[in-house]
Amino acid sequence: MSDLDREDTPGTATDGVVPSGAMSTPATMSTGADWEELGEVGDTAPSPSVAPPDGPVLVLGTRKGLWLLGADADRTAGGWQSRGPLLLGHVIQHAMVDPRDRRTLLVAARTGHLGPTVFRSDDLGRTFTEASRPPAFTTGDRLERAVRSVFWLTPGHADQPGTWYAGGSPQGLFRSEDGGDTWDPVAGWNDHPMWETWCEWPEENTPDGSMLHSVLVDPRDPDHLYLGLSAGGVFESTDGGADWAPLNQGCLALFAPVPDPEYGHDPHCVRLHPVAPDRLYQQNHCGIYRMDRPEGRWHRIGDNMPTGIGDIGFPIELHPRDPDTAWVFPMDGTDVWPRTSPGGRPAAYRTSDAGETWTRLDLGLPVRGWFTVKRQAMSVDDRDPVGVYFGATSGEVWGSTDEGTTWGPIVAHLPEIYSLEVADPVER
Repeated sequence: MSDLDREDTPGTATDGVVPSGAMSTPATMSTGADWEELGEVGDTAPSPSVAPPDGPVLVLGTRKGLWLLGADADRTAGGWQSRGPLLLGHVIQHAMVDPRDRRTLLVAARTGHLGPTVFRSDDLGRTFTEASRPPAFTTGDRLERAVRSVFWLTPGHADQPGTWYAGGSPQGLFRSEDGGDTWDPVAGWNDHPMWETWCEWPEENTPDGSMLHSVLVDPRDPDHLYLGLSAGGVFESTDGGADWAPLNQGCLALFAPVPDPEYGHDPHCVRLHPVAPDRLYQQNHCGIYRMDRPEGRWHRIGDNMPTGIGDIGFPIELHPRDPDTAWVFPMDGTDVWPRTSPGGRPAAYRTSDAGETWTRLDLGLPVRGWFTVKRQAMSVDDRDPVGVYFGATSGEVWGSTDEGTTWGPIVAHLPEIYSLEVADPVER
């Protein structure tokens, strides 16, 4: 109901990877990959890079591996470089560089028939080490749950270096306090007495299984957390994850017997503004919403989208400095939910007034295109003007250096893109 099917087809183990959690001493894998100049999209072949990129770096998780795209300092068209594929053949659900140390790269992967795990790199993908204890439910779990996928990664609070959160499928929450090497289940969530009620369990109606996503940490308080559940809703903790409560008032669940239940909603992506953390946005299965704390109610700002487009989609991204500016990428949610651009005419939409009005942004995008942008596959940099980037299910990456007013292709013909994060790594 809330996501596209994802391929978990058994594959061949590569680079000496052994089954998840089976290593007593993690093996370090060398990829040998270096930067190549992409040139213009459509060039016959990339050429070796003279110097590493000195602009934003895009970290791409795809159905068949990890890629890095690096811009020059001016983010000029034709000035992009590529490194990859890395971890070729692995299903990469999510990957990102830790913004606190700008060095640690964590990768949530499904290694073919070897199962879900997390890889770590301290040199931007030149070498990787698998987690010695990947995310897993407690041994002897009374519900006999087993992690099928590590779906989401979030760095912890700035005052907690080395802390990370991971969301899984089924809908488990896990925490690492050593930079992603060892992971423990968050008992306050996974063993909460309402877990079976809030989560899709044991029956899961979400395509390819339910997932826990959108783990958010309040920059003012490391104990104040949010998370999103497919077909479950948004939940909040104020005690570091020891206890949780639904936070769904104002949201609609038009697929449910009651349209405004306490839980059972389907958030696709939830964002907290980094400099105004009382402002949250949500792209939901049933619309676009905004919340301003301390009020605990969502307001449907998607009602202001054009009627012929609607307010259904997967991603929502926020301006790093202006809490009133956000971008979405709508998809067709009619009838059988084609999950393609409405009318086959892809466009992003931007609000600059907290959702009161929306502007269509399609200059430079294909006139016709039948793709989707997944919930983790749109991101922004912190430059001025802000750069906006998205990866498509068709394997293309598009970028804008004027906050979405105009777009240009960066790379094409990659595998289906699951996630895109922007980084400014120390190591290049």
